[in-house]
This record gives sequence, structure tokens and C-alpha cells, in this order.
Amino acid sequence: MAINTKPLLLDVDEKPPVLKGILLSFQHVFAMFGATILVPLILGMPVSVALFASGIGTLIYQIATKAKVPVYLGSSFAYITAMAVAIEQMGGDISAAQTGVILVGFVYVIAAILVKLVGTKWIDTLLPPIVIGPMIMVIGLGLANSAVTNSGFVSGGDWRNIFVAVVTFLITAFVNTKGKGFFKIIPFLCGVIGGYIVAMMVGIVDLTPIGQANWFEMPQFYLPFETEYFQSYRLYFGPEALAIIPVALVTISEHIGDHTVLSKICNRQFLKEPGLSRTLIGDGVASLVSATIGGPANTTYGENTGVIGMTRIASVSVIRNAAIFAMIMSFLGKFTALISTIPTAVLGGMSILLYGVIASNGLKVLIEEQVDFGKIRNLIIASSMLVLGLGGATLDIGYLSLSGTALSALAGIILNLVLPHEEDYQAEGK
Repeated sequence: MAINTKPLLLDVDEKPPVLKGILLSFQHVFAMFGATILVPLILGMPVSVALFASGIGTLIYQIATKAKVPVYLGSSFAYITAMAVAIEQMGGDISAAQTGVILVGFVYVIAAILVKLVGTKWIDTLLPPIVIGPMIMVIGLGLANSAVTNSGFVSGGDWRNIFVAVVTFLITAFVNTKGKGFFKIIPFLCGVIGGYIVAMMVGIVDLTPIGQANWFEMPQFYLPFETEYFQSYRLYFGPEALAIIPVALVTISEHIGDHTVLSKICNRQFLKEPGLSRTLIGDGVASLVSATIGGPANTTYGENTGVIGMTRIASVSVIRNAAIFAMIMSFLGKFTALISTIPTAVLGGMSILLYGVIASNGLKVLIEEQVDFGKIRNLIIASSMLVLGLGGATLDIGYLSLSGTALSALAGIILNLVLPHEEDYQAEGK
């Protein structure tokens, strides 16, 4: 896949015309929808609340970052295991799980305060290009299995899923490369619509949920107290809740990686302006609010970053409106049901491009920064990061489990700090 080196069509602070903006925003809604609703489905939580929480969380993030970063927040997969265990240990009660995520939100705020006090110069030391490049590649390629599985490219896969995924992929790719005018910047929306039509033709779309849904449905909000309109749970600070907190170390690492990817796509340094302290506060408070109303933890979404990379539309206005649409949709039962009928094959075909774009931007970092792989030091760092990040490696430390991007980044940072530079090694006469 060619790496996107063209300038942005719409920069962070620019706004598209109203009608175009609406379509661009819906493109982001489609990109995040599948993964955002999957987390609550796995945990047995209300999908409508997760959808509302992603929207309100994104708006909170925009306020915290002074509307300077085009990030969309959706349901986090990193907390699924810890939350599921907490819910099971509490006999199905969500109190411990929600309390744990609320505490995670406070951990983010504390981390943001520390970053504000010590500055961000340490980022350049800990995350030079030789670490950032492979980290970004791991983020994109680490999601590749999900895209391939959803597309049906597995042993015994249904040919219909494969066909729909390929059609979706080709529509998206050709619209992005050959499309004219406005169509060129909504390739994913075109891909989803075209893929959905083909999926209906081959009979893999189940429209039953649409008929069962009401036009207007109040999301099933939960709060730490009960009212006439809200169900309740109680805050619980036992070990089941506290065990969720260490996962924040993993997601903070992913947070830095995701913002590094986006910075490269937008030719900015978001970790320095508006600053890591503001992005952490936005992400953390979003999760805190989501858990308070009964939703899952939130996180920055690679799917939406991929959309920005492909379309070169980085407008915060587009992201903000996507968040508003998500909140409105959480109250529209039939519309939410309609989107939920989009087959995984359609999302899989689209994701092959989305995740590939993220990985390609990691390669772009290494090329632009002219990282010399003739030096064994750089070869060792990149190789170890890619193998650990993509090989399924897991490191369990008590309640904390490091894997994927977090483990890869940790290995890269440590190796970068301890391995001598070859010129230093030679200067010592060794």
C-alpha cells in the first residue's frame, strides 16, 4: 500500500460545507460503530449506553484538548478481561467493574498532572524514531487478524463473506484512488454502502433487529444511585475493582502510541501541543464519565485515525459532529439496529485498508527519519518490537498483563536506553 505523503485536504481547524461535513462525520460513525458496540455485547452491557458514552466522551476530549486533536473515542478492548472477571466475581453485579474504570479515569488525571509538572522532553528520549516507527506498525498490524477474520479469509470461511469483503475493499480503494470530487473523500462511506448492498444480494444480512426495535428508545443508563429514569449500581472499592487499575498502564502506553500515529498523519506534534497532559485528561475523564453512566472504558480509536490517514480530512469539526450523531443515534432504536445489521464482512473489508494505513505510517516514520538499519542496534530494537508485538507475547505481573503494543513499546524503550550506540562503542576501543 502506498504511504500517504500528500498534504491534508482539511486541516485540524478547518470546516467542510454543511452537507459534505455530515457525510464525512457519518463515515467516522461507520468506522467506529462495529468495535464500539462489540465491547458491551461481550460484557453484557447496554449497546445504546456505550454508543452514547463514545459520543459524550469524544466531546469531553475535544474540550480538554481545546479542539486541537481530531481523535474519536470508542469502547476500549483492553479492559474487557478485567471487567468481565470483576462482573463474574460480583455475581453479575457491575459495581466493581464500573468503580474500577472510574478509578482508572482518576489515574489518567494524576498521570496528566505529573506530565504537566515534568514537561514532555522525556518523550523524545524514550520514544525516538527507532521506537516510534515499529510501535506504530505494531498498532496497525496487531489489528490485522481481526480484519482478516471478519473478512472471512480463514479456513472454512464462507465464500459469501469473502466476496463481500473483497467488494467492500475494492470499492473503498477505487473510490479513494480514482474517485472524483467529493466522492474521493468519502471512500469508506461508499465502501460500506456498496458492501452492504452486495451483502443483501448474497443473503448475509439479517434485518430482524430492525423490526424488533422501536423508533425511539431511551438508553439503559446506570448510575451509582437510582431514579425514576435510571437503573442503579453502587460504588464498590473492593479488590475486584482495584484489580482493574493496573490496566491503565497499558492503555496509557497505547494512548501515546495512537497520538504519535495521528501526529505523523497530520504533520503535527499533538503530544506537545496541546500536550500529553491535556490528551490524557480528555481520555481519562471520558472513561470516568462513561463508567459513571454504565458504559465501558473509552480509548482513542485506530479505525478513525485510519480514516483520517486515507481521506486526509483531519477536521476536528467532522469528529465533533460524528460524536453528536453517535449520541443522537443511541436514542434512535431502528437506526442503531440498522447499522448493527452491517455484516462483519463489510467491516472486515474496510478494516484491511484502515489498519494497513496505520502500519504504513510506522514505515513512513522510519523512512522520513532515515533510520539506519545498517546499524545492528536499530535492527535489534525494531526486530524485537515487531516479534513481541505481533507474536502474541504476554507478560503477566500480578494483576497487570502486558501484551501487544504495550509490551512491544516497553521492550523498545528499554533496549533503546540500554544498548550502546555503535559510534560510542567504537570510541571506547572495544
